[in-house]
Amino acid sequence: MDAEGKVSKYLSNNLITLRKRKGLSQDQLAKIAEIPRSTITHIESGLGNPSLHNMVRLSNALQISIEEMLSRPRNECELRTQDQITVLKKNQGTVRIYKLLPDKTKGLDVDRMEFDKGASMGGQPHLVGAKEYLTVINGEVTVQVAGNKYKVEAGSVFAFPGDQAHAYQATGGKAAMAISIVVPITLGID
Repeated sequence: MDAEGKVSKYLSNNLITLRKRKGLSQDQLAKIAEIPRSTITHIESGLGNPSLHNMVRLSNALQISIEEMLSRPRNECELRTQDQITVLKKNQGTVRIYKLLPDKTKGLDVDRMEFDKGASMGGQPHLVGAKEYLTVINGEVTVQVAGNKYKVEAGSVFAFPGDQAHAYQATGGKAAMAISIVVPITLGID
């Protein structure tokens, strides 16, 4: 199957799944999205090639992004064992970042960060308007953002603008582990 055929199949499967999950018939979705029911039927058949206008209307009606509608359908449940989790090593391996989300969603990240004693790492600014939440599990992590330093101890949560330049360092004289959650800003289309 070519790339275009895969995307049509993904769109078909996603539209059916999302519509049913919201308890909507094709007629009900058509009314909410303000498009003909026949258009929905055609898209769900896997043969449709909807206009951008109709994609925007459907994504707004289902309250999801167009990207999500076109992505490979997600399984309801997915177990990833430790050896299947992507690990990025930074600063000569003194910092390890475990990518915890099995599905890619633009701008959304959930990472477990492990720092050796005294290890540091610069953070990449995220999408404009993104918010980052850092929860320290053990140890202590000092975060530098917007020219200020914030000491985050185990059990604490530090929220900051993720689109700003920032850096992390394990402080307190021992290794540290933290969970970082980056949430993108979402803009609704009227």
